[in-house]
Amino acid sequence: MAEASRWHLGGTPKHKLRYREDVEIRTTLQELLLYSIFLINLCILTFGMVNPHMYYLNKVMSSLFLDTSVAGEERTNFKSIRSITDFWKFMEGPLLDGLYWDSWYNNENLYDLKNSSRIYYENILLGLPRVRQLKVRNGTCKVHSFFRSLMDECYDKYTSKNEDTADFGLKQHTEWKYSSPRTNSPWHWGFVGVYQNGGYIFTLSKSKSETLNKFINLRMNSWITRGTRVIFIDFSVYNANVNLFCIIRLVAEFPATGGILTSWQFYSVKLLRYVSFYDYFIASCEIIFCIFIIVFTIQEIKKLKEFKFAYFKSIWNWLELLLLVLCFSTVFFSLYSNMQIYRMIGRLLRNTEKYSDFYFLAYWHIYYNNIIAITIFFAWIKNMFLAIINDTYSEVKADYSIGRRPDFQLGKMIKKSYNNALEKLKLKKPETDEDKKRMENKDLAEKARREGFDEKEIQSAEQMKKWKERLEKKYYSTEIQDDYQTVTQQEFRDLFLYAVELEKELHYVSLKLNRVMRKVSALQY
Repeated sequence: MAEASRWHLGGTPKHKLRYREDVEIRTTLQELLLYSIFLINLCILTFGMVNPHMYYLNKVMSSLFLDTSVAGEERTNFKSIRSITDFWKFMEGPLLDGLYWDSWYNNENLYDLKNSSRIYYENILLGLPRVRQLKVRNGTCKVHSFFRSLMDECYDKYTSKNEDTADFGLKQHTEWKYSSPRTNSPWHWGFVGVYQNGGYIFTLSKSKSETLNKFINLRMNSWITRGTRVIFIDFSVYNANVNLFCIIRLVAEFPATGGILTSWQFYSVKLLRYVSFYDYFIASCEIIFCIFIIVFTIQEIKKLKEFKFAYFKSIWNWLELLLLVLCFSTVFFSLYSNMQIYRMIGRLLRNTEKYSDFYFLAYWHIYYNNIIAITIFFAWIKNMFLAIINDTYSEVKADYSIGRRPDFQLGKMIKKSYNNALEKLKLKKPETDEDKKRMENKDLAEKARREGFDEKEIQSAEQMKKWKERLEKKYYSTEIQDDYQTVTQQEFRDLFLYAVELEKELHYVSLKLNRVMRKVSALQY
């Protein structure tokens, strides 16, 4: 009974408490709106650079270089290569035909080959294609003594320690002489090994006939040996119609078991990012993204100064720091790739007789896509659980921990705003004071039921509340504190009954305390 009467009484003035809750809810909504704008902006940046033409460009290029068969042999294409003979057939057939387009479909000359090759008449071949081989030394493994009479050579799997760096064959040009790897070049992860840059390298000619003669010369002089472990074919094309680069790598691995394993990589990327009006819209979103990063960084610095070491005790603060690190990494990768793109394109335009390593740019672009994908993942995680609703979440968690159903003030505020809008549009009759009071009493009773009070306690508390309100209405004035009015007999009776009920409550509480004290005393013995 004592507890039942307590849910409608309180020390804090009701109007102040309600004002404080409204301010907190408005602040929560403002922060939620601000973070929603940040998320929308981040989504635009993530998906705005994705172009459906990327898929189709990959598809036509892979079909040309992977599925085209050797003339007269329907089953021999790059995917089906299993021997060195198959490899040279591909190099001298489908690869050459795919790289060099020197005439229209009616055999009419389309352009001068000294300028550039245009694959499918639309895709400009950038620079010259490059072929690169990595080998291992003889003696990198041991032959068992039983078989040394049959075989005295042994070539282990590829590692940087086993790599062969000595000149071989004709020893005249770069394809027969080892070239050291560059320090900033990424390694390639294949089926049976991880391969570094460098090796025995040569670039193709702009003339199809010269390139064919080159391949024949290499084949006749055994450029591929028992120590060969991998051959890379790298080239890049640019399609001005859709403003996309396609960076292509064809890989043939020669495992120590024999045979050939083929793999490939086709990366269609938008390296020249600011061309159309939509691209400049994306650029404005990037500026907004940087502004958000600066604002969030300032907020976290202020929090760190205020809470100091306690700041690192909250998982939400760690999530904020992780997001900031990812955002700054995204900006760094974007700036770095753009600088490298313009530097490399400038070098290509100055000298079209060399290989342009656009694979390096594709590698960094993939890292950029991975980082921004991780960033948007954690940003949505933060939006779901986040510090925006951190206080409300803590209250909800506390309510559930003691078995009560939480009361969501945010939902009530939205419902209240909806009802006000209906009243202004005259789609609903405005509520009177009596209706509001009736609804408030109903909500309080429902809340008491959720908290475990029985119906008898609730009804008794409602009756006491009515007495209290009637007495306050008669004798209490918020404007004149010392106002005095006479008390009628009926009012005195109501006051007396209210005092009797209070006395019963105190007696009830006293009995409970006595029982608790007796149980405690019994436990001590």
